[in-house]
Amino acid sequence: MNKTRLEAFSDGVIAILITIMVLGLQVPRGIDFVSLKPLIPVFFSYVLSFAYLAIYWNNHHHMLHTVKKVGGGILWANLNLLFWLSLVPFVTAWMGENDFAPIPVAMYGVVLLMAAVAYYVLQIMILRKHGKDSLLSRAIGRDYKGKASIILYAGSIVIAFFNQWVACGIYALVAFMWIIPDMRIERLFEENQE
Repeated sequence: MNKTRLEAFSDGVIAILITIMVLGLQVPRGIDFVSLKPLIPVFFSYVLSFAYLAIYWNNHHHMLHTVKKVGGGILWANLNLLFWLSLVPFVTAWMGENDFAPIPVAMYGVVLLMAAVAYYVLQIMILRKHGKDSLLSRAIGRDYKGKASIILYAGSIVIAFFNQWVACGIYALVAFMWIIPDMRIERLFEENQE
């Protein structure tokens, strides 16, 4: 099987998730800036989650550039990633609507952690299909950023019960780490095209 259907399906799911999140934003009842104040936590959680979905879409796109053939393992690993990403709108709304209470903030971290693990599993499945000398293998190297993200998410889940603002800061930090996509895949892909 080629990767076209996998890419199209994944792109569609992520687009729907972003749409669900934006439709969850409520219009304020007043016409002044004071009426926007209650929406600040909801808007902040939306911006953070939009950034995460954009990061996953961007990096997923780059990673799939390296794929030549798709097998069942890759399909299931991709569905696992999409499952965890599909929970982002729920935990986003829960966290924002409850003014960043500890349990919703911790559950937001659980979803981010599981999405990161699912992305890592997808990488492993692609590497198994394409081998250790594949373009993806050369591009990701030791994947320090991916491993650091998982550790930071796990730590932030625990921290959320003591200080939810620090946990949210860690989530923002990890998003900032990933906001610029890893260009190693693109560079190697272009080198192989020449």
